[in-house]
Amino acid sequence: MSHYYTNNVDLETHETRIPFQYRKHQLTFISDIGVFSKERVDYGSRVLLDCMDIQANQRSLLDVGCGYGTLGVSLKKEYPWLHVEMVDVNERAVHLANQSCQYNDVEDIKAYLSFAYENVVGTFDVIVSNPPIRAGKKVVFEILEKAFDFLNENGELIVVIQKKQGAPSAQKKMNEVFGNCEIIKRDKGYFILKSIRNTDF
Repeated sequence: MSHYYTNNVDLETHETRIPFQYRKHQLTFISDIGVFSKERVDYGSRVLLDCMDIQANQRSLLDVGCGYGTLGVSLKKEYPWLHVEMVDVNERAVHLANQSCQYNDVEDIKAYLSFAYENVVGTFDVIVSNPPIRAGKKVVFEILEKAFDFLNENGELIVVIQKKQGAPSAQKKMNEVFGNCEIIKRDKGYFILKSIRNTDF
């Protein structure tokens, strides 16, 4: 079955621009057929972004399953000191995310192809994800489980998942992996979950 978390390069193309206000920043994302939420920034991403409070000592961020770059580009614009990397399995999404970086005039940020963390090198202070629910629980759990190995000490994993699409099971999995998982917000069925990496666990 084809969905946005596949690398379908045979789709027709029809690029569009999506305006998005994030705090004091007026952003524009480049979207196209075959990517998640192609007509507007999805509500779950909005809820997650509204919760973010990056600290000055947090210097690097990874966006897993970035789509056309909503989370990574928005957070880079708000927190310009961050080194940001964005990954997606969908080649078109990666292309669009890099276009969105250029369009919004942000630097020290890049998107590249990777199934979950397959091509990721190094560790990060923050990992964010609006995980690809349609790809199935196995893929979502891989994103949650392997995040531990790609976070620095005291690094944070922050994800958004709808309750009806598996937020309780995701919370349980994050508790198993990290020894902690906080629900930092609930909004219209969306849960924002946060775990902190502690090697003493």
